[in-house]
Amino acid sequence: MAEIADMVRVLHRETEPPERLPNAQVEALRLIAKGYRYSEAAHQIGISESALKARLRSARERLLCRTTAEAIQRALEAKLL
Repeated sequence: MAEIADMVRVLHRETEPPERLPNAQVEALRLIAKGYRYSEAAHQIGISESALKARLRSARERLLCRTTAEAIQRALEAKLL
């Protein structure tokens, strides 16, 4: 029983969202959450569309999400946005 409890604690810790995201990732997620298209969001912050996509991909990885929409939802729930 103790082994199962330890495994649950490990899994819970590994799936917890980070305490914070880098400002660049927060900014990218916020703009997409507001409804900006990738090209518009990239222009808004003065970076290329591929750089914006890289920021979103990094945010998804840090939040353990498969989609940007899921990452936005998880970031909102964790009060990261």
